[in-house]
Amino acid sequence: MLAQNTDKVNIDFLKDLSGVKNADDLEQIRIKYLGRNGVISKLFNQLKHVAIEDKPALGKNLNLLRSEVTSQIEKLKSSFVSQKSKGDLQMDLTLPGKKYQIGSKHILTQTLDEIKSIFKEMGFSVHVGPELESDYNNFEALNFPKNHPARDMQDTFFISKDFLLRTHTSPVQIRLMENMKPPVRAIMPGRVYRNEAVSARSFCMFHQVEGLYVDTDVTFAELKGTLVSFASQFYGEDLKYRFRPSYFPFTEPSAEMDITCFICKGSGCKICKNTGWMEILGCGMVDPNVFENVNYDPEKYTGYAFGMGIERIAMLKYGITDIRIFFENDIRFLKQF
Repeated sequence: MLAQNTDKVNIDFLKDLSGVKNADDLEQIRIKYLGRNGVISKLFNQLKHVAIEDKPALGKNLNLLRSEVTSQIEKLKSSFVSQKSKGDLQMDLTLPGKKYQIGSKHILTQTLDEIKSIFKEMGFSVHVGPELESDYNNFEALNFPKNHPARDMQDTFFISKDFLLRTHTSPVQIRLMENMKPPVRAIMPGRVYRNEAVSARSFCMFHQVEGLYVDTDVTFAELKGTLVSFASQFYGEDLKYRFRPSYFPFTEPSAEMDITCFICKGSGCKICKNTGWMEILGCGMVDPNVFENVNYDPEKYTGYAFGMGIERIAMLKYGITDIRIFFENDIRFLKQF
């Protein structure tokens, strides 16, 4: 009886093996025949009911069956592994390689780099300073006395009574003049902070570039020539501009420079407040009181200063209508530049 069962198991195994299509199917066959509770294990359990004189021959047949089944399974398993390895190695070398996207500088960084390049060619050096400033450097040394109404022009984030997040990069001018004798020709880029309502035109944090030139016999005409040259190189030779009288505590006389709004081409839009003009910077001749605060002789030296917002400069050049988009990290926007 056991011998007949052995022959039947061998026939059934070969039949099942012929239907195997993949490694998962083969694993199920292995469990069925070679598992702890598999078909062959059950045949070995039946040996204890066989007569003693028949056990050697039947045991030998069962061992041969188990060896054959194991060999067949291992052989087929190896073929599946070999096929998978060949499949993994197959590739079409004529196909183009994978393109990996690389990062790029933020549009504000690109704009700032272009501005710095232009002024460097004019002989300006680049200096930076801390964003956490003293009240003295941010206001008093720049001719903003304590309790002066002009301080309300810049809503300030105060950290303590005497320290604040700088509202402009002009404090770097003070630091520079305190440690350098004229002539001084430098620009000072950096982040600044003002407690303003966030809108399409304003943000609580933005970037500025301040400029300073101090020497003997510096004139307003030189200031105008420098700024017109910068604007022409940055925006193009067909640029239209104008200077308007203005007020800044640290310059006298003071002016603002406007250029034709690139967004509406001068016809008027919400960005230029329907005037057709966009202010790009403020400027003026350094007030003598500022020179006295840094121990420069105002009878001997004159100088000019200017400051511009990087976001506004970039908005005009690239036709961007909302300042907030610079800080939203929208990859669709950033990839355009």
